[in-house]
Amino acid sequence: MNETSFDTPPKKKGGALKILVSLLLALIILAAAMAGGGYFYAKQQLIAEGPVTQTGDDRIVAIPSGASVARMSDVLLEAGAIKDKRYFRLAAKFLKAETSMKAGEFAIPSGASLKEIVEILEEGKSLLYPVTIPEGLTSAMILQRLANEEILTGEVPADIAEGVMLPDTYMVVRGESRANVIKRMIAAQNILIEQLWAERQGGIPIETKRDAIILASIVEKETGLAEERPEVAAVFTNRLKRSMRLETDPTIIYGVCMLHPDRCNNGRLIDKNGNQRGIRRSELNMETGYNTYRIPALPPGPICNPGKEAIAAVLNPPQSKYIFFVADGSGGHAFAVTHAQHLQNVANWRRIEREKKQ
Repeated sequence: MNETSFDTPPKKKGGALKILVSLLLALIILAAAMAGGGYFYAKQQLIAEGPVTQTGDDRIVAIPSGASVARMSDVLLEAGAIKDKRYFRLAAKFLKAETSMKAGEFAIPSGASLKEIVEILEEGKSLLYPVTIPEGLTSAMILQRLANEEILTGEVPADIAEGVMLPDTYMVVRGESRANVIKRMIAAQNILIEQLWAERQGGIPIETKRDAIILASIVEKETGLAEERPEVAAVFTNRLKRSMRLETDPTIIYGVCMLHPDRCNNGRLIDKNGNQRGIRRSELNMETGYNTYRIPALPPGPICNPGKEAIAAVLNPPQSKYIFFVADGSGGHAFAVTHAQHLQNVANWRRIEREKKQ
């Protein structure tokens, strides 16, 4: 019987290599899956709803000037706008906003996502607050108002000239300097007077822009009713054309207050007890440089900071024959063409004043 030989089949070359490749491929697929899952998780964290407020109102968050991303995350966490500082820093990096987010005071909506918060800080639109300066205040009064505005910072500049600021409502950011607000007010008046001067009426007795501000300041102080500004401006225009003294009480009061501050409070004459009073005969004749009962034309400077409507009125006054006016007892004025008519209006006003005292 022949002996049969059974040989072991030879091992295929490359089997181990295939196993290794398969293993590497599996690891790559696993890593990709993990990375994809991580990316998906990170993206979900980016757009997930953030902490909500109890009332549903916005959170007001102040990011200080020069704050790093880390400092911003501290502020946001302290304000309750985010849950985790690390996620905010990662969101800023992912959105490539690490160097583009800005300082300021922002309203963060309740439940805002990390993405929304980063976008708000990138846009940089800080909350704005109104600072209102009424027409007819002296520069000293305006400076005091600005000093009392708690949202502003810095010292109030000294020696701001009379009549150089434009009264209005100015929107400011918290922390804006008082000096900057004043610069804005001065610039606003310069822009306005340039515009109105270019559009001024021909033939008016106003030779310079400064004269326009001076007369506008008188109109502002004489006007009890805003709608009377044009008519009051027309009266003063007519008097200047006739070389008549303006004879306006606010110029007396301004001059007295300038020379005798103890006689005034908030731009009004007061007695020894601090009560508001009228002009004394001695003050009517007082030489202050501003008393238009004594000087032939305009005073040397403005007596307050006039508003846009008063400046516009003196540069484009309505056509009118009136050259007199007096208070009518109701907050407005009675206008007259002749002196006789004016005397009658004065008599009516005095009668009304007597009746009020009874």
